[in-house]
Amino acid sequence: MSSILAPTHLRDKALEGIGKLPPFSPVLTKLLASLAKDDIMVTELADWIEKDTVLTGNVMRMVNSAAYGRMGTVSSVRHAITILGTNRLRNIVLGLSVCNMMAQLKLPAGWSTKQFNLHAVAVANMSDLIVQNMTVEYAEGAFVAGLLHDVGKLLLAVTCPEEYANVIAESKRESRELYDVEIIQLGFSHAELSQKVLENWKLPIPVQVAARFHHNPDADATAPGLTALSRALQLADFTVNALGITAVADDRDVTDPAPYLQAFGLGDKCEKILKSFDQEMEAIRGIL
Repeated sequence: MSSILAPTHLRDKALEGIGKLPPFSPVLTKLLASLAKDDIMVTELADWIEKDTVLTGNVMRMVNSAAYGRMGTVSSVRHAITILGTNRLRNIVLGLSVCNMMAQLKLPAGWSTKQFNLHAVAVANMSDLIVQNMTVEYAEGAFVAGLLHDVGKLLLAVTCPEEYANVIAESKRESRELYDVEIIQLGFSHAELSQKVLENWKLPIPVQVAARFHHNPDADATAPGLTALSRALQLADFTVNALGITAVADDRDVTDPAPYLQAFGLGDKCEKILKSFDQEMEAIRGIL
């Protein structure tokens, strides 16, 4: 009887932990609420950012980094917006704000907040680049879906540290995907928990669904006739993991990510996507 009840108990315990996640900063709250808006005013976005001096400093460091190769110094948030555009700068600030929020969590031994955040930002950037090059349902949600797709892993690490450590150990020992071992040992997955977190945070439903099905997009029936956002998210996750940027430390070898992109018909755009990705990641590595 206890073996049957254990997964349900763990799932309930994890779900109860959602309320213990760090609160949103005022900037993050406004940025997430603005996802449905295509026409954020430059002054509006700049005002939000400039009210947070630490965030403003990190934004300035990023846009003035060697990765962007500017000929002159970007001197203000408004200047940065005119160069990068509102959507791109919004994504940068979303990434920095979410990483700062996650850094407030007290994680168990063996977990690296920096590694987790780097994976999250990497998948967010890769997702955004992918949807710029193929027709995807709710493409505007790609960045934030990538940024938050694995939040269920953090929830498990914080609320069920021993049980999840066993899952991770089994995944490494058997060289099996963490998602598959979660289903076997826990009876549910981090992807299910990610959806519950995003639902609690009232993020757009397509973003919730993409997080839920990023390991099995064939089960996502939300985008008939279009490529589901969950499939683009899965592709981004595969590509980033191939580059060795994983959420949880493992022993996998770094491999060529190009075949994943080519399999989705992005062969002629592969070099451009990976070059843009490298530039974005070089700029943010120094901040995380």
